Amino acid sequence: MAEARDQADSGSRRLPGGDVGVPLAGRRAVVSGAASGIGAAAVASFVAAGADVVGLFRATPPPDDLKDLCEWVACDVRDRGSVDAAFDQAASLLGGVDVLLHAAGRWWPGTPESLSDDEFDLVIDTNLRSTVLTNQAAFAHMRDGGGQIINLGSAEGIRGNPMAPHYAMAKAGVHAWTRSVAAAWGRSGVTVNTLAPAVGTRNAERLWEHLGQEGAAVFKEQLRARMPLRGELGDPDEDLGPVMVFLAGPGARFMTGQLIAVDGGLHMLGA
Repeated sequence: MAEARDQADSGSRRLPGGDVGVPLAGRRAVVSGAASGIGAAAVASFVAAGADVVGLFRATPPPDDLKDLCEWVACDVRDRGSVDAAFDQAASLLGGVDVLLHAAGRWWPGTPESLSDDEFDLVIDTNLRSTVLTNQAAFAHMRDGGGQIINLGSAEGIRGNPMAPHYAMAKAGVHAWTRSVAAAWGRSGVTVNTLAPAVGTRNAERLWEHLGQEGAAVFKEQLRARMPLRGELGDPDEDLGPVMVFLAGPGARFMTGQLIAVDGGLHMLGA
């Protein structure tokens, strides 16, 4: 894995920070949805920070700039058998599991009045059910030695979204699940926190596509007016990567059950 970290330092993907040591040295991390978007940023950031990583993927294969950085395991995060088998394999490859970054998920548009059973099931399974299954599988490997679980929520789970009510519902469920298991698993030394980022990913691109050129332009103008920092979506590597490293490291050992916005101040939670 040391060779992989060397490749991360010299690879084409932008990595956060500079020569700041290896805050995740010795940490064994599993990242779901690891082949793209926030999951890919987590893989690069964790490896650069010194962690040994197993990336989980389903349909999207690992990109060239990441495929040699870590071990890769195929997994359908909506299926319990697939998840349990993938975590057992990851634990075998790593010698245990200390960190889970659950980034697998997807945004779909829909309206409250036309939402079908299939659309509802797909979004709930992909975003909420997958969180439950991966968290349970991680906890099975952490319960005796502690660990850190990081889930991906969304501001849509706080404010709702008439363009994607099922997605907003799923993310609200992730927030509630995180608080529930943080309370339940804390005595085992397992922390569970959720990030609510506003960064450029394929999910953001799906929103632009749904809105159309004119609607996307209006949305981006609203971001520029409302977001105190920068006025545009952040970068998964540069803006979110350091936060994920922090939550996976020793500095976050006394934090649990928190929903943390990384969105340029767009949502000031707890204010």
